[in-house]
This record gives sequence, C-alpha cells and structure tokens, in this order.
Amino acid sequence: MNKNFEIVIIGGGLAGLCNAINLSKFGKKVLLIEKNEYPKHKVCGEYISNEVLPYLEYLDINPFNFGAVKIEEFQLSTTKNKLITAKLPLGGFGISRYKLDFILSEKAKENGVIILQDSVLNVDFKEDFFNIETKENKSFYSKICIGAFGKRSVLDVKLERDFIKKKSPYLGVKIHVKGTFQENLVALHNFKGGYCGVSKVENNAINLCYITNFSSFKKYKNIEDFQENVVFKNRFLKEMFQNSEPIWEQPLSISQISFETKKPVENNMIMCGDSAGMIHPLCGNGMSMAIQAAQIASKLILNYLNGTIETRRDLEKRYIRQWNQQFKWRLKMGHFIAMLFRKDKIASILLSILKKIPFLLPIIIKQTHGKPIEN
Repeated sequence: MNKNFEIVIIGGGLAGLCNAINLSKFGKKVLLIEKNEYPKHKVCGEYISNEVLPYLEYLDINPFNFGAVKIEEFQLSTTKNKLITAKLPLGGFGISRYKLDFILSEKAKENGVIILQDSVLNVDFKEDFFNIETKENKSFYSKICIGAFGKRSVLDVKLERDFIKKKSPYLGVKIHVKGTFQENLVALHNFKGGYCGVSKVENNAINLCYITNFSSFKKYKNIEDFQENVVFKNRFLKEMFQNSEPIWEQPLSISQISFETKKPVENNMIMCGDSAGMIHPLCGNGMSMAIQAAQIASKLILNYLNGTIETRRDLEKRYIRQWNQQFKWRLKMGHFIAMLFRKDKIASILLSILKKIPFLLPIIIKQTHGKPIEN
C-alpha cells in the first residue's frame, strides 16, 4: 500500500465516512483507518434530523432507498410519567448505524477511498506533514489529518486532551426489539438518573437506547436488575420493554461517555463528529451534527488543497469559527436542557408549562437543531 495520501481520516463513523465520500468526489487521495469491520452495531439513538438530507443527496446517498423510516412527531415523558407530544419542526428519519455506516462505507470505496482496518496509535505533525502510525506497524504521511475517532480514543490520551483528564460518569445501553410502536414517532422517556430514546429503524425494528449515570447503575447486579428497579419506574418504558421481543441476544453497552467541551482542532488535526464535541443524547441530534461537521470540514479542506485558503493556520481558524457558529449554541442548550431534566421537580414543572403552552416545545427543539447548510 502506498504510504502517501493527501488526506488520512482516523475513524470510520458518520463524520469520517462523510468526509471520505465528499473529498473523494473531487478526486482526492483519501485513506480512512477504522478499527472495526463493517457493518457493526453501535450504541446510538439512530434518529437523524432532516437537516442533513440535502447534504446526503449531494453525496449521492438517499437513506429512504435503504429502509429509513420517516419521523414527524416527538413524545416526551418525565420520571413522574407525565406525557407530552409535539410535531418535530423539521422532522427526521430512523436508520440503524449498522445499515447507515455500511451504506456510507460502500459509497466511499466506490469513490476510490482506501479503507484500512487498523488502529492508530500515534500522530506526529512535523514540517507541514502528518506521520500516522498504526497498531499493525504501518506508517502513512498526509497533508491533512482528520480526527473522527468518536467519543473516546487512545489518541485522546496521547494528545493529552483536556476532557480525557476528567471523569466520564455516563453509561449507554442499546438494544433492537420487535414490537408495537408508532412508526412516525421518536419518544424520549426519562427515569431517575437517565433517559431512553425509542424510535423505529429499517426492517420494522425498534431501537431502545438509554443513557444513565454510572454511579446509579453500579448499585445493581446487572442490566436486567437495573432496568427492573430503575428504568421501569417509567411506565411507558416498562410497557415498551415488557411487550417487545429482543432481536439480539444481549444489549450493547458503552461506558465513560463524556460531554465535556472539546477543541475542534488538536495538534493541527481537524476534529470531526464526537471527537470535536458531543451533544447530550437527550437532544437527539448527535448523528446529524457528525454529518454536518463533515460537510463543513470537507468544503474548507478542498479550498485549502486548491489554494483558495492559503495557509494551514487560516484553514484551522475558519474551521473553528464555522464549527462554533454551527454547533456551540446547540451544545450549550443541550447541557442546559439535560441539567433541567436531571432535576425531577424542575422537569415536572417544565412539562406542566409545556402542556399548557404546547407551541413552546418545538421552539425548544429548534435550539438543539440547525438548518441545512448549502454545499
């Protein structure tokens, strides 16, 4: 394999793959390094806002050709089992990461992207080039390096990123089930110490994905015990779990999830997706943020490689500025909304207000979502 590339992308999730497809559309020589084999299930809410549809169309991807489910309504319940329903301002769709990552990876390969299954252990930046070293003792050189390696990585430790030094107290659990659930609905049900998203994906499967504070979880023997004693205190979740059949033998779980602030550029690497920042799952918009971040990064990188942006410093400054313009407010609002819903009394008062003034809920939802970006 050739060791020299114009762009090396570390991580093959949504942000990494969309960057790869976009850059390769313009004939750029792209290497994407991903530790897992496609397809693979991931702990993820699997609801995506329609704000990304114009960009996916630009990448020649139509999720509805692969079974994506249209979602137009939103339902919210508190720990006290109070319920409110609202129309989603933009709407969205449900599709599994298993399916979507595979579709995107096939498109990337079709465009000429080289996908290498390996793990990156170190990245050095010297004399305007990146040297990327992998677990399988391979070395690659590139003009541009994109960090799209997700929530937490060995590279975060290597780069001594600020967020990695702090405690990451959250645990995520996900399972696909078969059962009865309204097709055009995404629901968010709160329980003490966490919340669970429910929505349909392709093949009539229902995705159940919840996040909780690890300190709450570790008081119980296992996932089943925790669900029985904590999650099922929300009657909507109890009904959903008990009246459905698991498609998988065991649920997936992920620990050490962090919502700390991150930098969009580290060690001259363009950070993209969860590597640059995570919105609380309560807001249900992490997947669309990852896709839109790739749109921002790819456009700027192409302008840098063709000379429209003259210096690396200018590229980095523009990316940071555009990333913040698009996502900084959403992240702040996500933190604030999650904080309110962690407080049972405040959450109950808030829901009572929303029941009396229902048009406020779509306005709140809009604060954690964006508008489609022009290509």
